[in-house]
Amino acid sequence: MGRPEKAESLKKSLDDNIQHVKETLGNSNDIVIREIRIGKEQEIKAGVFYTDGLADAKTIQSYVMESLMLDIRETDMEEKLSRNPLIHLKESVLTIGSLQDVSDFDAFFSSLLSGDTLILVDGFNQGFALSTAGWEDRGVQEPTSQTVVRGPREGFSENLRTNTALIRRKIKDPNLWMETKVVGRVTKTNVSMMYMNGIVNDKVVEEVRTRLDRIDIDGILESGYIEELIQDETYTPFPTVYNTERPDVIAAGLLEGRVAILVDGTPFVLLVPALFTQYFQSAEDYYQRSDFGLLRMLRYLALFIGLLGPSLYIAITTFHQEMFPTSLLISLAAQREGVPFPAFVEALMMEVTFEILREAGVRMPRAVGQAVSIVGALVIGQAAVEAGIVSAAMVIVVSITAIANFSVPAFNMGISIRISRFALMGLAASFGLFGITVGLIAFVLHLCSLRSFGVPYMAPMAPFVLADQKDTIFRLPQWALFSRPRLISQKNVIREQNPPTTKPSLRKGDSQ
Repeated sequence: MGRPEKAESLKKSLDDNIQHVKETLGNSNDIVIREIRIGKEQEIKAGVFYTDGLADAKTIQSYVMESLMLDIRETDMEEKLSRNPLIHLKESVLTIGSLQDVSDFDAFFSSLLSGDTLILVDGFNQGFALSTAGWEDRGVQEPTSQTVVRGPREGFSENLRTNTALIRRKIKDPNLWMETKVVGRVTKTNVSMMYMNGIVNDKVVEEVRTRLDRIDIDGILESGYIEELIQDETYTPFPTVYNTERPDVIAAGLLEGRVAILVDGTPFVLLVPALFTQYFQSAEDYYQRSDFGLLRMLRYLALFIGLLGPSLYIAITTFHQEMFPTSLLISLAAQREGVPFPAFVEALMMEVTFEILREAGVRMPRAVGQAVSIVGALVIGQAAVEAGIVSAAMVIVVSITAIANFSVPAFNMGISIRISRFALMGLAASFGLFGITVGLIAFVLHLCSLRSFGVPYMAPMAPFVLADQKDTIFRLPQWALFSRPRLISQKNVIREQNPPTTKPSLRKGDSQ
């Protein structure tokens, strides 16, 4: 990259500044430029600039225009105003909370197009940027991608400041630090990183900061851009950056020593480092009793069904028929008697058909999308069996596999499982169970080779950390979760100072 050009300074003439703004923005009619005169004798000429739709008109009217045109006349400070209008406006006139100095056009346009109101005074090559952003947003609503039966119903919105406020509502600690950067040469998107000072690994924070600074792109429209540009490994189907639209999940990750990355304009917040086991954890695991946390084991079972279901069926029916009971083997042979395709082609057709139906259901309007996907699967599956194209057993296997895939809480991990399933189907059709075994070994080796911001992807199972097994395959009671993940944070590891070691002394029949 070459050296960045020096920003053009503001001009002393207000008319020249107005002309430059109009030419740069192409006389856009949503840019409001108001020329006013201030002072007791109205001898000082000033200009007010803001973007209609991005700035709050009521705030501008109440705290900017009235202060400049009415309140300033009521103060008997004509001498101060004539001596240095900028200092007088800044210290005694403008009543708005956030105010920043602006001295060049780059900062001017960045503030103007972010919803701020700019004030320039004739005869001075410096102005003010007043925080008046107030565009319409979606507000805080219930998350749609990660729903829970018990737990908070609030989700992130597209407004960065709303999202940071949702996190600070849950963590009211001065050690919750935030850094904001502007990423994107054209979009100039605000990207914030939040972390718990004293808990987070400083090396991880520095690595995140370095990777964000390294991004040189014209635009950032969603957090997916940032995810792909900072991830450790590109050529892998498995995600190494976690994303969620739930503030409670981000708060829990921050308390474990992770770093959250918030991008303005999207309700999905990134969380790093991300581990493989993290994608099979749901926020509800920690809101129900710990015995209900055993349901997490069902998700791991669903992982193996979604990954190996069609592959095992193809391998056994093609190469290892002796593994079936005789009665089941006869039944399957009778079903496949009129099917003209081998098991692999049969499974491939059904899987591709189901993926097309699923994609169509997502893209269609919500009122008919779910109905189309369900009815389409039933009608096509039944018609295919009656036509003799596929066997009924294959429809059952593909259906169970699809349902098991939906049990994975993280959508991007579900996509990875679906991609891996096709590779294992090809190995099963070529080499049977031996091919599946080789494929699983390759997947395990690949997973163990991945890292997320310096942390092994398969931790705490590989490397094996005994202290972290309390919240991996299943979850122990809250009083037993007294330490943070060892490989995520090495500072302030103990999260519960006095965990109970015995059962409560109050028993049935004892009085209070």
